[in-house]
Amino acid sequence: MAELSEEQQYFNEILKTGVSNGCSDVHIKADSAATYRISTALQSIDFVPTQEWMGKVIKGICPPHLYPGLESDRETDFSYAIEGVGRFRTNVFQALGKWCIVMRYVKSDPPNLEKLGLPDILRTIAETERGIILMAGTTGSGKSTTMAAMLEHINTHFRRHIVTLEDPIEFVFSENQCVIEQREVTLDTMTFQRGLKSALRQDPDIIMVGEMRDAISFKAAINAADTGHMVMSTMHTTNAASSPGRILEYFPPEERESVRKQLAGTLYAIICQRMCAKVDGGMVPAQEIFLNSPTMRKALEDGEFGKIPAIIEGSRDEGMQSFNQCCYELCMNGVISKETALEKATNAQAVAMMFEGIFLSGGGITG
Repeated sequence: MAELSEEQQYFNEILKTGVSNGCSDVHIKADSAATYRISTALQSIDFVPTQEWMGKVIKGICPPHLYPGLESDRETDFSYAIEGVGRFRTNVFQALGKWCIVMRYVKSDPPNLEKLGLPDILRTIAETERGIILMAGTTGSGKSTTMAAMLEHINTHFRRHIVTLEDPIEFVFSENQCVIEQREVTLDTMTFQRGLKSALRQDPDIIMVGEMRDAISFKAAINAADTGHMVMSTMHTTNAASSPGRILEYFPPEERESVRKQLAGTLYAIICQRMCAKVDGGMVPAQEIFLNSPTMRKALEDGEFGKIPAIIEGSRDEGMQSFNQCCYELCMNGVISKETALEKATNAQAVAMMFEGIFLSGGGITG
């Protein structure tokens, strides 16, 4: 192993200090104070790197196969690992001609569903053998963490072959019950689309795609699920109910009806997350859970997306829940404050009514 430069050694110490203080993200840019994000707040430290220092660090941490592209494109993504600390999802870019680094800390070992405090229905969802499972939410909502926990549940309890396509790889899985191949885009395969096509020839039971970004990826996922595979991926939407409509927007209008019908037959579940501050410190995900029940499938087939929120709200006995219901329960269980519940709910007024003992349902008001 090559000896680290003085700059990279100090850079690693900055990362270690941030992790030991509970940071989730690290922001370092030339001529500005390095900054940690800790419990959603930004906290600067007494270190201002120069452009020259940044250039030496970036050359040291950037994978050699990406460095030529970084010099020409002025931005790139990769993962960076420090032994005994963990991995960092890294974005390097320029702003006003100066180098910037933003890093998201992810522990190397996959998380555990139980330790994350996620609902039991996620185990049931993870254990399905075919169909599309989507993790939805905004950037920083914990999508990758929850998906990794579901894969680790499978790895612990089932004998299956898992192929992942990631950009970059975040959690590194140790094979337990499963055979696992993790492929990084630009290192092990050039594109998600090429990797997906190849994955179907690799005898997979489960294909995990880091993010669905376009119609080609979704079409490949639908075809894979249609041939008996389970496909897991993430997408950027603010709630589970709007996700099917968002998927169709990737396709030209003349294809949407056929894609909608295919999606109705292959979609298994959508889990959407919003991170909430806990009353005792730390963060917890609030989740909206969409399951493709017979009623839901009929709504998808008919294109009646407006019915989806009411189906979710009225299907608690099947394992579904809305953000409103989840935020209310987290508050009533003492996990989050009433203010946080109202802030993170989809409909704050409806949750306020819940606190007054008035509950809205598909059939009207109960209380």
